[in-house]
Order: sequence, then C-alpha cells, then structure tokens
Amino acid sequence: MNRIGIDFGTANTIIFKEGKGIVLNEPTVVAISQQANKIIAIGNEAKTMLGRTPNGIIAKRPLKNGAIASYKITEAMMRYFLTKSLGVTKFIKPDVIVSVPTGSTSVEKRAIYEALLSAGARKISLVFEPYLAALGAGMQINESYANMIVNIGGGTTEIAIISLNGIVAWSSERVAGDAFNEYLSQHLKRKFSLNVGEQMSEYIKIQVGSVLPMNKPKTIEARGRDSITGLPKNILINSNDLIDAWRTPLNQIVSTIKKVLEKTPPELSSDIIDRGVVLSGGSANMRGLDFFLTKAIGVPFFIAEDPVFCVAKGTGIIIEEGLNVDNIVRI
Repeated sequence: MNRIGIDFGTANTIIFKEGKGIVLNEPTVVAISQQANKIIAIGNEAKTMLGRTPNGIIAKRPLKNGAIASYKITEAMMRYFLTKSLGVTKFIKPDVIVSVPTGSTSVEKRAIYEALLSAGARKISLVFEPYLAALGAGMQINESYANMIVNIGGGTTEIAIISLNGIVAWSSERVAGDAFNEYLSQHLKRKFSLNVGEQMSEYIKIQVGSVLPMNKPKTIEARGRDSITGLPKNILINSNDLIDAWRTPLNQIVSTIKKVLEKTPPELSSDIIDRGVVLSGGSANMRGLDFFLTKAIGVPFFIAEDPVFCVAKGTGIIIEEGLNVDNIVRI
C-alpha cells in the first residue's frame, strides 16, 4: 500500500513516503500562462520565475497564510507532486496524511481534502500542524506532562501545548516567514530607498537576517531598484541594519504565545517552565530567535533538530507506527 505524509506549507511542500523517508521538498509555487490558461511550471522551476515573468505569465503561490487561495491550481499542483513522489507506482491511489493549521476553518479544511481527493488520493487524514511538528521534533506527547511547540512556517505560526496525546491549548497566527519577508522589504524601502523583490528579500533574510544585534554582523549586497530614481541600485547592508524590520511580526508572535500560556492549566504551566518550548518550522532558523523568545517570554526556547522537516517527519511517525489520529482534527 502507498502511504504518504504531506507538509502542505505556504512556502514549501514536503512529502514523506512510507519506507523511503523524505522524497520531495519543493516550493509551493505555480507558474501560469494566462493566454493559454494553463500551468507551465510547478515547484522549483516555478519559483525561479517569481518576480521575473513577462506579460501573460504569472508565478503565484496557491496557498496564502496556510489556506487555499486557488482550488484548481492547488489540485493540479498536488497531482504533480503526488505523481513525482510515487514514481512507478503512481497509478495506485495513496493514503495521505496532510498537515493543516489549527486555525483553519471547516471550509478551508474541506478545500484541502477535496483538492487531494481530486488529485488522486484515496484515504485522507487531516492532522493539525503543531501536533505533527511535536511528533517530528521527538517530543513525548503521549506523556502526562506539558509539551509546548511553536512551529513558525511560511504562512502561519502554530502554537500548541500537548499532553496525553491531545492538544490542551493552541493558537494559530497568520504571521510567519512570509511576513518577515514583507516587513524586510518595507524596511529596506523606508531606510535605504531600495525596492526589492520577494526572492531577494527572502535571500537577504536567510543569509544575514538576525533578530538580535550581532558582535560580528554578516554583510550582504542587496540588489533592487532605487525607489526615488527608479534606477537599478546595489547597497551593502549587514545583519544589524535589519533588526528593526522584524519587530512588528515578532511582537505579534510573542503576544500569541503569551495568550496560549494564559489558557494553560497551572499544573502544565510548571512543566513548561521546567522543560521549555521547542521551536520548529523554517523560520525557527532565524538567528537569535530562540534567545529573543526566551527573554520575551521568560521560559527557555530550544530549536528542534532539522526544524524545516519536523512536520513531515511527524507524518512519517504516524504512518510507520500506525498511530491513531482520529481525535486530532475534524473537517
């Protein structure tokens, strides 16, 4: 039987295949020819087109803040990813476990379910993202003490406290990696009169971004367009030049974490003080984020091993250990 797990993210889609491990990690991006009304590229190839397409071709993300923004495009993209992941056995319909944000509405969850069904899946189980991230991070979520996970992806930040294999308290904030990119773009325009595209903003964030001052800041050449003259412009910037860019999204994430902690039973709160909080998701790799959150919240934060793959690994654990997740999510 073909069984696969999908971390269906706003920025990237990662697929785990039973017996194989991670078999696909590609951007959740599709390029479309408007004139022919058809998809011309998906995944890695489509991402290279972001901000570079001529008239008549658009490159777009079919998910926005963790929710499907375009059903038909999502269906076609998932069909492509499923075929690519299953290889020679692509004609056998797979059983699928797929991640969904805890804040998804019934309509949003149904849209993901229907898109996968149309793309060729057989049985589909929707599981909340932070539950999968906690599993993939190696947390003992079946124990009676509190496990707190903060999964910062591309479109949403998922926060949950898990105990005895269930989610006790949670919140989903539609502020994450994409918001960091957007605020960075605004900061560069405001401070340096430099307009940059989505890919350049993300590249700068990954290469030199830090949420705390660095004694030896990293330097990078930022390339874009002068917002005053309209001409091409290159400037040298370093990590410490960018710190103020992240303040608004970071404050929103801190506020959401505090709200979850306020909803937590006192017995479990003491566990979190003792055991700390685990960070997962691609944005967990932001320099200094664990130290920033430790100072802001007052409890220790730790970055999970391979934080980008925690959700996908969580789907793999469910598949290979045969865990029952019927109580974790409903459509």
